[in-house]
Order: sequence, then structure tokens, then C-alpha cells
Amino acid sequence: MSEAPWPTEIRVRNEGTVLAVTFDTSEAGEVSAELLRVESPSAEVKGHGPGQETLVWGKRKVKIARIEAIGNYAIRPIFDDGHSTGIFTWPYLLKLLREKDTLFTAYEAKLKAAGLSR
Repeated sequence: MSEAPWPTEIRVRNEGTVLAVTFDTSEAGEVSAELLRVESPSAEVKGHGPGQETLVWGKRKVKIARIEAIGNYAIRPIFDDGHSTGIFTWPYLLKLLREKDTLFTAYEAKLKAAGLSR
């Protein structure tokens, strides 16, 4: 069994609007602060089980104020709107990086259906 991908670089860029990540698999890219915020793995956003998710809206201009290391397995972004409870593991960060376009399109569709805006 192969080991899970490991980040070799994590940087907050563009005045906190983007998280740039590079993995040891040579996969690299950027995830917007907005997507990180609305897809936070926190209980506040995801709930405690299926069907308990909260649709987060109005985060178009959210920024990452800073990031904190959580052991050697994750980071916790601290957002300028005060959200700080999401712990982003390496596999979850890689999922966001790989699926960011699909996730963002789905997010926009949910907002539209709910009559909400970014």
C-alpha cells in the first residue's frame, strides 16, 4: 500500500484570498479562500452527520488571516470572518485541490437554488 500524498509547500497568497499547495506527488495548485471556507470540514459547516450540512453564503471576499499547523497531519486556516474550527487534513486538501472546479460549480448551484449569493 502506498503512502498518502504529503504536502511539500503550503502558502497563503494574494493577500489571503488563495491557498497554494504542492504535494510530493507533483500535484500543485491553488484553492480559493472562499472555497476553503464554504467547504470547511468543521461541524459548523458539515454538521455531525449526513444531511446536517449548512449552506454557507456571502463569503466571496473572505480571506485567510493565517494558518496553523495541526500536528503533522493537517492545517487549520483562520479566516477573517472569525471561522477557525475547520481542520483540513492532507487528504482533504488534496481532494479540494483536485475537485475545486466541480465543488465550486455545485456550490454556486446550491446558492442559486436557495436564492442566496456569494
